[in-house]
Amino acid sequence: MKVKRQTGIDQWNIICRWALCLSLREPTPPPQPKQKLDGGVEMTWKVFAGDESETYASLIKLRVITDGLSDDDEGPAKCLRAHIHRGLAYLASGKETQSISDFLERWKS
Repeated sequence: MKVKRQTGIDQWNIICRWALCLSLREPTPPPQPKQKLDGGVEMTWKVFAGDESETYASLIKLRVITDGLSDDDEGPAKCLRAHIHRGLAYLASGKETQSISDFLERWKS
């Protein structure tokens, strides 16, 4: 909710895409979330990925291999959840981010 309030972006799919991309820039694998993610936002792959579904799927497949996860159906799902979870933590951190322009400035490099 903090990210939605600070950026004015009201669609979770966009926020989750940004979170995924922020996490994917990190060379280290994200920790797997330890808590059960009840109460989270659910969305279909089509809603999450939109017109770029092939691009996001390719990025996830590459990170499954890089992060040493299994390539069965559960591996990519775990990879996606972990990267979104880490990326959301990045997005929500920091008090200096008070607008979408601050947000973009902070994460563009």
